[in-house]
Parts: sequence; structure tokens; C-alpha cells
Amino acid sequence: MRNPKKDLNARDAPYATLIPEDPEDMWHCYNLIQPSDLLRASAIRKVNLSAGNSNDDNNGSSRNKRVHITLTIRVRSIDFDPAAAQLHVNGQVVEENEHVPLGSHHTLDLELQRAFTLSKPGGGGWDSVARQILAESTESAHKAVVWAVVMQEGKAQICHITEHQTVVKASVEVSVPRKRVGGAAGESEKGMERFFEMLLGTLLRYIDLSVSAAGTPLLLASPGFVASSFQGYMKKQAVRTGNRPLLQLLQKNVIVTYASSGHLHALNEVLASPAIKTRLADTKFARETGLMDKFFTMLRLDDGRAWYGPREIERAVDQGAVGSGGGILLINDTLFRANNVAERKRWVSLVDRVASGGGEVRKLSSMHESGKRLESLGNIAAILTYPLEDLDEEEEEEEGEDQAANDAIDTQQL
Repeated sequence: MRNPKKDLNARDAPYATLIPEDPEDMWHCYNLIQPSDLLRASAIRKVNLSAGNSNDDNNGSSRNKRVHITLTIRVRSIDFDPAAAQLHVNGQVVEENEHVPLGSHHTLDLELQRAFTLSKPGGGGWDSVARQILAESTESAHKAVVWAVVMQEGKAQICHITEHQTVVKASVEVSVPRKRVGGAAGESEKGMERFFEMLLGTLLRYIDLSVSAAGTPLLLASPGFVASSFQGYMKKQAVRTGNRPLLQLLQKNVIVTYASSGHLHALNEVLASPAIKTRLADTKFARETGLMDKFFTMLRLDDGRAWYGPREIERAVDQGAVGSGGGILLINDTLFRANNVAERKRWVSLVDRVASGGGEVRKLSSMHESGKRLESLGNIAAILTYPLEDLDEEEEEEEGEDQAANDAIDTQQL
């Protein structure tokens, strides 16, 4: 994403003019735009031309016309479709326009290669988290990290994994007859041939072979020999059709590995395998996966250094246990998309306190499997610098007091 004007340094009403360049940028916009922000962008609006207007039909009847306009809205809600990389922002019009009355509602559709301007006059403004998102989104590093196909006989998921998202681009499913004892194997083989043909055709519609052949890996994962058989089918078709980019990809950047099934959840197993970790060690999502694995290992050890849950982590930070010397805060990016400004400020303040104390902050993406694992823990966890044993003690005491009160009420009723 480009920030051509570099205009965020204005003191009174800081704003940023941004141009999303690829689908990954839409994810950053989704995390950056908050309710109560002001968003200015171009739009197409259907306008009713009243009777008597010189542009009306000769008979004087009114008609509708689509016009290009620029609107400024105060954001109320945001809808993001990751598969289509579409972002729809709804809000109230706050600047007068000849075609749209002040205070009316409108949805701005943000598009690739089309600039928009974002300002944050209320709430937390351009806080540390918003500035970090802006900095990450405007980095020039290549954002397409890896393609992955998890498959089993007759079923496959084609996934695009970037620094911040795992998006299922396509699902392929073909009926493959089972091999029967004493029966002919021909029908099963024909079914797998149809499956591989459809899978390869679908994959080639999405993947950019010039980029993948130059260094973007393609993971093929399955139980049994399905993935290696598909690799062989790809090679045979590349030779037959003279597809040199596909041959280069097969020679340099295809990784065949094990997965328990062809369903999406198996992708987490693939990314956690030692071979894949080594190959993709320098990527953000691999580091996140490694941190979550480390956290769960420490949680099983029960040594008082792995904690999760909002109340527990806030207490740990208050006691300085998520600081320099190994403290790591794991926080899901969903917490920073809270509609409540006070709620967002709560988590931004927590991040700032950990960072100022020398601790490490890892903001996990909810669009990766690591973020989904963290979601099951209340969207926040921490690896502490030193053990603490009583972070949930007060909560247990409160529960005990509540139970005692309920028992007392039951006794009185008896």
C-alpha cells in the first residue's frame, strides 16, 4: 500500500492518504479503519433527476442517473470479504455534496489502485497500534509468502498464505470410486485422473507461475501418496504441454509433506511440521505458529509462566512479569477492531505498557490458524519473564463468595 503524501505528521487533524495495491492491503485497511473515523473516497451514486431539470427526458418525467462523486463519511460499520478482497465501509455523510444530503447514509467501496483519505479525529486517534498497522501496510516487501494445497482422494483446498492472512481461494471436489477387493482398479484411477486434472486447472487459474518459479513455495500436503501422485501428474502435464514456468516451479519450489486430511484444519499441522518450519522460518505466520506451540508446551508444563485470559494478563502486566528478559505478549488483532473506543484504548494501553517495560509484543492475525488458536484462549495470552502462581486466585475467590451467597439464600428459603 502506498502513502504518497506522507501526511500523517500533521498535529491538529492528522490524516493519511492511502492507495491499496493488492488484496493484502485490504486486510490492513480493515484493521486500520475504525468506527468514528472520517473516510473520504470516491463513489458512484444513483441520483434522481427531478422533473423540469434540463437533463430530463423531453416529456418532463424524472429519471435516475449514476454520477461519480467524492464523499466524506463518519464510519459506523465495516464489512470485509477476504476471499474477494472487498471492503465496504458504511457511515453518515459529514460534508455537504450537491448530490447527497448531509447526514444521509452511504457505503463506500474501497478498491485497489484508488486513493482514499483516513483521519481519526475522535477516540484514540492515531495510537501506537494504528501507526504500526500503517507502517506494516506501506512496507515494500513482497507479500505473497506461500501457496498450499491440502488434499485427499477427491477433495482439495487451495490456500494463499500471506504475512497476515490464510485465504481459501478454491475448493475442488470430484467423486472418486473406491477400490474394491477383487474389482477393477480402472474406475478409481480414472476418478483420480479427473480429480488431478480439475485441481491443476484450478490451481493454474490462481497462481502466478512467474513469481512462484522465482521463489514462492508451493506446499502439497495429503495423507498417503495423494500429494506425491499429484506432483507426478503436474510434471507429466508440464512436459506434455511444454509449460516451462511450471517445470521450474516443480524443480525448485514444490514441497510435498504429510497432512491428516484434505480439510482446511490440516493446514495447521502442515505449517507446524519441522521440515516446513525450517523452510519458512523467516515468515511472520511461521513465527506466530512457533510461538503458539511454545506457549502450549509451557502451559502443559504448568510452571507458572504461561497464562491466558484478559484479567490474568492485565494482572501479570501490572506486576511487571511481561517485561524484559523473555516476556512475550500474544494478542489477537480482533481486539483492536472493537467498536467500543474505550475497549480499544484498553488493549492499546496494555501493548504500550508491555513495550515500555522491555517486553515483546506479538500481534497475531485472526486470519491465520495461530490467531484462531489464540481466540480459543480469550484472544490474549502471555509468556512471563518469571513464574506467577496466583493470577486467577481472586477470580476463584469471587466465585467461591458467589457460591456461598447462593447457598445462604437457599438456606433462608428452606
